[in-house]
Amino acid sequence: MNLNKAFILGNLTRDPELRQTPTGQNVASFGVATNRMWTDPAGNKQTQTEFHNVVVWGRLAEIASQYLAKGRLVFIEGRITNRSWQDQQGQKKYRTEIVAENMQLGPRFQSAPNQSQAPASASRESDHSSNSDREILPEVQLDDMPKNDEEIKVENIPF
Repeated sequence: MNLNKAFILGNLTRDPELRQTPTGQNVASFGVATNRMWTDPAGNKQTQTEFHNVVVWGRLAEIASQYLAKGRLVFIEGRITNRSWQDQQGQKKYRTEIVAENMQLGPRFQSAPNQSQAPASASRESDHSSNSDREILPEVQLDDMPKNDEEIKVENIPF
């Protein structure tokens, strides 16, 4: 038995970039930063930041491009993939990505309409604001989404 599963919770490092494949399939990509914190043997707090490339497909890509922005908190569940290609100079390039299968959006703060321009640290500081300033966005799972060959109906959209 094999398992390829990734779970990350972090802040977007760049706005999602929505594109379409030649067949019309939506695909979005964005970056997510996660922090690992620990105390070293000397008692000093240490932090290590990792940067992850995330790819979302179909309706999930549309939702990501509509609701996510740089600095926003997001939870991603997906699988790790590696791909390679040749650039214009003929050099082989490699990229490790998380292909999202499930995405949960963090809270959206109504008192900060320009949050997409706020740094990640400002987003974390505003997490302590009152619940009345927040609008919790729905969790979207691919299991609830129609297959690629099915038509998406307005009444099936969860919001």
